[in-house]
Amino acid sequence: MQQLTRPVRRGLLVVHVVVSVGWLGLTLGMLALGITGAVADSAEEAGAVYRSMNVLGDWLLIPISLLSLASGIVLSLGTPWGLARHRWVYVKFWLTLLTTAATAFALRASINAAMADVVAGQAVGATTDLVVAPSVSLSVYTFLTAISVIKPWGLTARGRRLRATKHR
Repeated sequence: MQQLTRPVRRGLLVVHVVVSVGWLGLTLGMLALGITGAVADSAEEAGAVYRSMNVLGDWLLIPISLLSLASGIVLSLGTPWGLARHRWVYVKFWLTLLTTAATAFALRASINAAMADVVAGQAVGATTDLVVAPSVSLSVYTFLTAISVIKPWGLTARGRRLRATKHR
């Protein structure tokens, strides 16, 4: 892919950081709601919590996770960092892909199950997934943020080959 111009790269970087931090914040909010629903004193309170989680999940979780993934891929391919040249970028890509899939399939399924119980007027079944999933996600996003700042581990084997070829 052709290298992005400086203004485009900067603009896309701002979008990527804002969306990624938004995803982290949204996950923290989902965790707070999951805990609140799990310890709710009444079915009405729990129902309101799970309705809130459903709205956030339907309207924000998938689009934000996909935009974070897409903007990260475009940035990596359009800058010298590359997608598979540096270990931290490579790890970040795979963890983002994994957490996007987990958000789309596992967390959304748990939220949908809780909503089905709320709509049916039943007590919500096991709520452990609605606390554990956001907890794991929050840990992963914090780790991804840290490696984005620290940029550890150096080049991949592909990155070393490309650098060696470039310097010949």
